[in-house]
Amino acid sequence: MGQRITVVDAFTHTAFAGNPAAVCVLSEKTTDAWMQSIAAEMKHSETAFCIRVRDGSFELRWFTPGGEVRLCGHATLAAAHVLWEEGWLEHRKVARFSTLSGELTAAPLGRVIELDFPVRPAVEVEAPAGLIEALGVTPSWIGRDLEDYIVLLTDEAAVRACDPNFGALHAVETRGVIITAPATQDNVDFVSRFFAPRFGIDEDPVTGSAHCCLTPFWASRLDKSIMTAHQLSARGGELEVELAGDRVKLRGTCVTTLRGNLTESAPSATAWSRH
Repeated sequence: MGQRITVVDAFTHTAFAGNPAAVCVLSEKTTDAWMQSIAAEMKHSETAFCIRVRDGSFELRWFTPGGEVRLCGHATLAAAHVLWEEGWLEHRKVARFSTLSGELTAAPLGRVIELDFPVRPAVEVEAPAGLIEALGVTPSWIGRDLEDYIVLLTDEAAVRACDPNFGALHAVETRGVIITAPATQDNVDFVSRFFAPRFGIDEDPVTGSAHCCLTPFWASRLDKSIMTAHQLSARGGELEVELAGDRVKLRGTCVTTLRGNLTESAPSATAWSRH
């Protein structure tokens, strides 16, 4: 029998909303080329691959259809959900992950899962050539964190109305671009959208890693440490976020939508190359 694979919708209470991620829990290490092929085949924003290590934690990696990424929130949420749901880890036990962004944890809080991620604060920068033209917006502020540009717009309506030229945006050298504004809807503090055409994702439905930047950004502007966020993609996504020193807590729920087996088994590898 081939490798088991599970598809989970993350940061949503209902199926076919939020951000879908495929999850493979591996029995042994495999090749980067195989993992990249599976991610390209699945065509989700990310496919997560994890394997148990001796201390009971898991090594975790994330691949988009276009390449490996250093941090992904929704696929980490999905991976923890699968580990508990399929019996890889006791349900009330915190999941610990070794990743390219250091150790991350996922804790069950009833149905809600709480991720503990590193803060990625943004600093103000000049817009790179072509960014504003590709977005077709008038920004109030532009910044950059470790990997992404963040563009502040005047209001929620401007975020909803943004219609990027993805061909032009692909030419901007960055992992992704976040656009954001204060929310006008009830019980929501801020809204955002996320674009990453260079990684094969024109618009990501819900981006946990982007909220490692958005959380400190809005905490300072709203003078709040705990906030509710809404990502305004077509599928939509909901998160509760909390700034806790140099860490960000991301809270959300998951729904499993598909379980199956790949017809091909994962080839063995002595080690993961990990960039």
